[in-house]
Amino acid sequence: MLTRRIFTLALVAAVTLLLSDALVARVKVQVDFDKKFDFKPIKTWRWNPEAPGVVKVGRTKYDDPVAMKERAEPLILSAVDAEMPKRGLTKGAADAQVTLTYYLLLTMNMSGQTMGQFLPGTVSWGLPPFAQVTQSLELMNHGALVFDFSANGTVVWRGVAQADVKLDADNKRREALVREAVRHLLKKFPPKP
Repeated sequence: MLTRRIFTLALVAAVTLLLSDALVARVKVQVDFDKKFDFKPIKTWRWNPEAPGVVKVGRTKYDDPVAMKERAEPLILSAVDAEMPKRGLTKGAADAQVTLTYYLLLTMNMSGQTMGQFLPGTVSWGLPPFAQVTQSLELMNHGALVFDFSANGTVVWRGVAQADVKLDADNKRREALVREAVRHLLKKFPPKP
């Protein structure tokens, strides 16, 4: 009886883990930086004094970027504030060596497949052997978090974290994704020589 309970608990835990991982795709990170800029002396940073960031939403005409920014910005700011000391960087005032600006871009992404899309057309007529019919259509929220580090008004480092989020993902899982994106982005700052 005890073995059956342990097996059931293990099975439930495995299914829960698989379902939570299935909600969110992995975060893909790309980084580019100015090869001529010396990142070694960088010890202080600050948020852009005009505005820490910008949120752009391109999903539906009913989306409100201001409301999205009110929800997302505190999460992004706290995640960055927690990660930067791990990189040996201190939050400074007006004399900080680099300035950080974030951009959060939210769009819809679609993937579709049609029957026969990978088959060649018939040579004699140049037509597919049958009418193409959509067999698979997947819609998902696509998000990108962009960090720009600037020095003297010029962007010296840019990182982009991208991920697809299932439409039925809850807010807790989306928050975890934002924190994961921030962590993965800042692992690559400052760049190693």
